[in-house]
Amino acid sequence: MIDKLEFFIALAKEEHFGRAADVCGVTQPTLSAGIKQLEAQLGVMLVLRGSRFQGLTPEGKQVLVWARRIVGDSRTMREEMRAARHGLSGRIRIAAIPTALAMVARLTTPFREKHPGVTFSVLSRTSIEVLTLLGNFDVDAGITYLDNEPLGRVTSVPLYDERYQLITAVGNPYFDRDKVTWSELSQLPLCLLTPDMQNRRIIDQHLAEAGVQVRPTLESNSMIVLFSHIRTGKWSSIMPLNLAETFGFSEPIRAIPIVEPDASHTVGLVAAPREPHTPLVQALLDEAMALADDIRFHR
Repeated sequence: MIDKLEFFIALAKEEHFGRAADVCGVTQPTLSAGIKQLEAQLGVMLVLRGSRFQGLTPEGKQVLVWARRIVGDSRTMREEMRAARHGLSGRIRIAAIPTALAMVARLTTPFREKHPGVTFSVLSRTSIEVLTLLGNFDVDAGITYLDNEPLGRVTSVPLYDERYQLITAVGNPYFDRDKVTWSELSQLPLCLLTPDMQNRRIIDQHLAEAGVQVRPTLESNSMIVLFSHIRTGKWSSIMPLNLAETFGFSEPIRAIPIVEPDASHTVGLVAAPREPHTPLVQALLDEAMALADDIRFHR
């Protein structure tokens, strides 16, 4: 039955019989037959059919929740048996918000030193996409904000607190200051992440609380685009302290703390709330806890 549940999960995600069959590596007739056999076994219709996929029935939506749980447990069991025979191996899929991407190497590098048979896939995604991918079993873990917007049911490990800096060049307003307030930032030509990014929503929130509204002169979903504009010396940005430190800005670029308030938001590793976790995910959670301890120690 597991293969049929996997067919059903793929169909619910792709909303197209042909694409779901491609994902599962089978022909469309094979997938359609598998879904019909599952319906016959359960005694309910799961899929609304016409000339094409039209959605799930109410019973189908209920079965989808169970299917994800059962398939997840099956994968966990297989991974545990493989780890018992050969040690940890396989691929860990991580989705991270753009401002946390520089932190990923501090997780993956010591992890792979302990488990050389493991490989990684790292995706840059918005915080909403991170949670969606996690809920659909499309990634094994995510790195995102823990304390600003609802997370739903997840297992989480806080890693670090994100604090904010004005990144600007010598000669621009405030370049010679030791600190700058949120309300003063409205005077600058800013390049910021796009509004679908939670980092941008956090920045907008603190600016609004300071009584100002900023219209960025450039928006992008790429940190590389923001960095390249900052380095021209003609643009400024608001970035997390840890990101500025990672990229090592030096003169003529300066990083100036933003105060009033001295805002911070917690970023951490998240995983689906299942017990037990797969051996790979549990090992990653353990590594995240070790990293969090190291960050606190060196704070």
